[in-house]
Amino acid sequence: MKKDKKARKEKVKKEKTYLLKRAVSSIQTKIALIFMLLLLATIEIIGAYFTRQMEQTSINNFQTTIQLQSIVTDQLTTQLVKNGKSADRKMNQIITDYSNDAISEIQVVDSKNVIRAVSNLSDKNRVGQLSNNGDIREVINSGQQKTQVTSDQKGSFMVQIVPLTSGTNIVGAVYVRASMADVFNNLRNISMMFLTASLLAVVVAAIASMFISRAITRPIEELRQQAIQVADGDYSTQVKIYSNDELGQLGAAFNTLSTKIERSNEQSESERRRLDSVLSHMTDGVIATDRHGNVSIMNQMAQDFLDVKAEDAIKKPISQVLGLGEDYTSQDLISNQSDMQVTVNAGTDDEMILHASFTLIKRVTGFVSGAVCVLHDVTEQIKNEDEQRQFVSNVSHELRTPLTSVRAYIEALNEGAWKDPEIAPQFLDVTQKETERMIRMVNDLLVLSRMDRGATKLEPEWVNFTDFVSHLLNRFDMIVEHDQGEAQSDTKEYVIKRDLGNQALWVEIDTDQMMRVIDNIMNNAIKYSPDGGTITVRLTQNQNQILLSISDQGLGIPRKDLGKIFDRFYRADKARSRAQGGTGLGLAIAKEIVTAHGGRIWADSREGHGSTFYIALPYEPMDEEDEWDEV
Repeated sequence: MKKDKKARKEKVKKEKTYLLKRAVSSIQTKIALIFMLLLLATIEIIGAYFTRQMEQTSINNFQTTIQLQSIVTDQLTTQLVKNGKSADRKMNQIITDYSNDAISEIQVVDSKNVIRAVSNLSDKNRVGQLSNNGDIREVINSGQQKTQVTSDQKGSFMVQIVPLTSGTNIVGAVYVRASMADVFNNLRNISMMFLTASLLAVVVAAIASMFISRAITRPIEELRQQAIQVADGDYSTQVKIYSNDELGQLGAAFNTLSTKIERSNEQSESERRRLDSVLSHMTDGVIATDRHGNVSIMNQMAQDFLDVKAEDAIKKPISQVLGLGEDYTSQDLISNQSDMQVTVNAGTDDEMILHASFTLIKRVTGFVSGAVCVLHDVTEQIKNEDEQRQFVSNVSHELRTPLTSVRAYIEALNEGAWKDPEIAPQFLDVTQKETERMIRMVNDLLVLSRMDRGATKLEPEWVNFTDFVSHLLNRFDMIVEHDQGEAQSDTKEYVIKRDLGNQALWVEIDTDQMMRVIDNIMNNAIKYSPDGGTITVRLTQNQNQILLSISDQGLGIPRKDLGKIFDRFYRADKARSRAQGGTGLGLAIAKEIVTAHGGRIWADSREGHGSTFYIALPYEPMDEEDEWDEV
């Protein structure tokens, strides 16, 4: 709990500090402070000048006020000239009767610096004594009037010493001392009034400056808020125009700019979505790089081709993403712009060959800002070209061998061998077998050609696949019985083992074509099975397919050749296959037929342990309540 309270206090303190900093740093506060400081500085300057002038004027006025009238100075001068006690009494009478509330003391001093008369009764004992005031002595000697303001513990006073002259002779001086308390009190009161008025003016000015600065900064604040919204992508609001001054024109210009930015962003976003859609649905891979050759954009097809995620490839060199190794650098690929082939997953079943072409991205100024690499899958094209070359080579080889044999036997017959009753029939028999073998090969090639062109159409019908396979195996059983009845020496003995089950599996197939597939596999199993071997035929079913397997006990197929046995003209044991009359096209035709039925065919084998061929066909289980449509 204490930690939570402390955290809340810290949070409140931080918020207050943030608000204070924001208030101090706001332009509204700055304008108000500047206005107040200017006003305060103006008032202070005016006040200082006014106070100084008022003080000087007050002092001058006070000095004029305490100035003795000329009639008084003349009378005093006359009495000084007469000299004597009566003259002293007369001078005391004159200065005592002089009415001026501001003057606190008057002294009359003769030329010998002797005090002759005083206005204060308490100073009567000083009459007849020498004055110790140096200023009086200075005035008597110089003949110049002297006025000064002095201060002591009793307050501030103005002292005025006026010389008394008779003709051209200085006969003495009058010392006048007046208290300036009232003058300074008046000045102090006036200053306080001015200070109070100044403070009141500052307060009024502060309030006025806040309103004025608010009026000035309100449009600016709205412009700031609108700019933040525009930066966040919100163009729905407009700045309110309060006047037609510069701020109003700025607001109108900003509204126009906001509208143009919105339209521009909409166009850019539309173009971006269009580009993203094009890149996403392209059948080619696209990789964009910066000018250093590092990947910046990678579409989904390129990710699928290279088996890499975009986030893992971004900012990496394109040569590394393409897996080109150290022989190529990204700069070389961009500068050369040469087409090349890239092999992905080399040596595996997922091997893919990609054609990579590079194009530079240039600005209007010609500056190269990056490059685009387009990847096109040419795996099938390369594979087809290789298969075509292999096919032509195989056809040429397969036809050349029997033709050479036929030619040799015909030449031998033509040279007279036909006359030999023992050799001639053998030569004719070999010629006939080779000719039939070539006819079978040409027929198989025609079948494959029609399948490749799509000219062969299936004629499917619903059949009980269990009975269908059983019927085919019955034929082979009859062949076994017939061969055993003939008791031929070259006849191979074998046993067909069935594991078909009793369930009726109804599938839609072309019976003629499927019969050809099963016959081909059975014939291969019989050919390559040892004498007395067992051929096992199994039929199983799961939810959505049926699986037919045919196993023999022959020599088997090498593991490295399992993926190639369905290629055209491919034989695992070429010499033995050719000796037994095979064309090397049977399994290729079987694969085409099974694929056309929506199924698949494959093999599993171990050398010395026989082979098993699998045929999987789509299957939809039927409910017992299903009824056949009556015709």
